[in-house]
Amino acid sequence: MQIAIDTSTDYAGLALADNDRLISAQSWRCGSNHTVELYPRLDALLKAAGCDCASIDCIYVAVGPGSFNGLRVGVSVAKTISYTLGIPIIGIGTLEYTAYQHAASGIQVCAVQNAGRREVACALFRLRPRKGWSTLQEAHIAEPLDLVASIKEPTIFCGEIDDRIEQILKKGLRSKAVFPSALLRMRQPASLVALGFMRRNNSIFDDASALQPVYLRKPPITRRKKA
Repeated sequence: MQIAIDTSTDYAGLALADNDRLISAQSWRCGSNHTVELYPRLDALLKAAGCDCASIDCIYVAVGPGSFNGLRVGVSVAKTISYTLGIPIIGIGTLEYTAYQHAASGIQVCAVQNAGRREVACALFRLRPRKGWSTLQEAHIAEPLDLVASIKEPTIFCGEIDDRIEQILKKGLRSKAVFPSALLRMRQPASLVALGFMRRNNSIFDDASALQPVYLRKPPITRRKKA
């Protein structure tokens, strides 16, 4: 059995799988309550499937980009489980697994996520006939209009895209911008399982001691107020 954990943003996800067979999955809006909600939901997920930790042989975790606190919680929990059980861990980029559910479309997929400061985190992917699932453009932060300028062909946009960004992309790209319904844009834990299974089959594992969340900009640091 394998566990998949995603705490990248205000939306979190968990999944339990048996190789390429999904046993159970859930997504929920947790806000900033990742620390409080993750362990109880993970425990409930295992109990509902009649499993215990001893049956887990690998763990997949979304490593970002995303919120600083959310990613820290998810990656820390995944690493703790990896150390405790002595099982391998595989880190998957959040934007990559957001895009993967649209891989079969055959056109390029742009995963987008709000990055604050009226900017977005984004990355481009495509399923190629010979090369398979490929990264066309690594995760980076961009102004929406710069993202528009970089798109040269029909592209599926997915992820947590607010109305302002959606309108900018639609206006600038017109027919080149393909938007699934809001529900189908959201990342699904099953896609995290699928990418994890693919890498596990190819023996592509991460070093738990070195695995860290992916932050595209440094966390804000505030000064303590004087007493």
